[in-house]
Amino acid sequence: MRRTAIAAVIAFLLLMLHTTSCNSSKTSGQTEHQLPDTLRVATLYSPLSYFIFRDEEMGYDYSLIKSFADEKGLVLDLVVAPGMEKMIEMLDSGIVDIAACEIPVTSEYKQKVVACGPENYTSQVLVQPKKQGEELITDVTQLVGKDVWVERNSKYQSRMEHLNDELGGGINIHIVDRDTLITEDLIEMVSNGTIPLTVVDSDIARINKTYFKDLDITMELSFQQRQAWGVAPDKKWLADSVDAWFETEQSQQRNAQLLKRYFELSKNDDNPYPISFENGTISSYDNFFKKYAAQIDWDWRLMAAQGFTESHFNPNAVSWAGARGIMQIMPSTARANGLSMNKITQPEPNISTAAKVIKTLDKAFTDKVPDPEERKKFVIAAYNSGPAHIYDAINIARVTGKNPQVWDGNVAEALLMKSNPKYYNNRSICKYGYFRGKQTYAYVREVYKFYEKAKQKVQI
Repeated sequence: MRRTAIAAVIAFLLLMLHTTSCNSSKTSGQTEHQLPDTLRVATLYSPLSYFIFRDEEMGYDYSLIKSFADEKGLVLDLVVAPGMEKMIEMLDSGIVDIAACEIPVTSEYKQKVVACGPENYTSQVLVQPKKQGEELITDVTQLVGKDVWVERNSKYQSRMEHLNDELGGGINIHIVDRDTLITEDLIEMVSNGTIPLTVVDSDIARINKTYFKDLDITMELSFQQRQAWGVAPDKKWLADSVDAWFETEQSQQRNAQLLKRYFELSKNDDNPYPISFENGTISSYDNFFKKYAAQIDWDWRLMAAQGFTESHFNPNAVSWAGARGIMQIMPSTARANGLSMNKITQPEPNISTAAKVIKTLDKAFTDKVPDPEERKKFVIAAYNSGPAHIYDAINIARVTGKNPQVWDGNVAEALLMKSNPKYYNNRSICKYGYFRGKQTYAYVREVYKFYEKAKQKVQI
């Protein structure tokens, strides 16, 4: 009897051990997944998520998912989708593992997407100028009698029309065609006083405020919308892994750095170094400009004009994108040209490297722009943006009836079209996606404006 009881106890314990082992294995199989060697990521071209600047991949979402992949030792395989719906389809079909882009967390997408990663909240905001002596609009009732400009068939038009109905009318809503004016254009027009008011999403407004300090974007006109990255429902384990990583102190610090870089740092610095051309000089570095401009057969005053436009001759200047020194050399450009980081801000090595870059760019555009003087404008533009976007602008100029070998009024205008989704999502003519062409457009004009002054004041 005693042996039977002991045997029964042993049998029970063995059964419990087996059951626990099975349950443990089952749980482990359900929750433990090994990350793939290659992480397939979809995103969208935009000033927020992904773009190319000076031949470097940038964007808040791209930079953050790249940090995740690097820390986990994964190869990042990036695909840029032509639109939100296509990106969701790519998730659903398993073409990509994760969408690193702001996907609205709504009932429309909830069945197809599991939210993960950084959560951001956006709302539609009023973009208005800050003018001394004038009070800001702080309540929607103050919009009655005001003129507000919005894009045709956009959610901003819909919101303003609903708001106008709620107020009983009185808001003067002006509709603009998206083919001619887009969100960025309207924001700039508020800044320069061409139009009084417009409406955009708060994240877009924050990015553009880094270009236009004279704008106020604090007036919300809609409820906040939660947005996040996403994975397909069968990859919730990946969402859990991303969330766990995002909660670490290191990733939180990285996120804070990226938020500051893309949403806070000014993209248009004021000039602290006015130039008087006293005694027939341009800067303290004229000898370096003369030496290295001669090596590329350029007027040294034109190269000096670039230095002024880039940094105002500040050897310690560091841009929001990480470019350094008088000629604003990117770290990757420095490495490619044998310039060490401990010398990147030293005036002579910095200017010398710029000359090498200019020479390389000149060769790259020789076949496309045969006239050497005209080609200088293309080279200067490419120095600022990277050659990829100038190649795109040449293609856009060609298909829109402009002269692809002339900068002013032709390729320069085509470059502005690269911020319009009608063009940057058209892969047949625009291979390198979204770009804020206004920046480079203005850059070339400023370089030549300074150059013309220098030619009048300074001997060659």
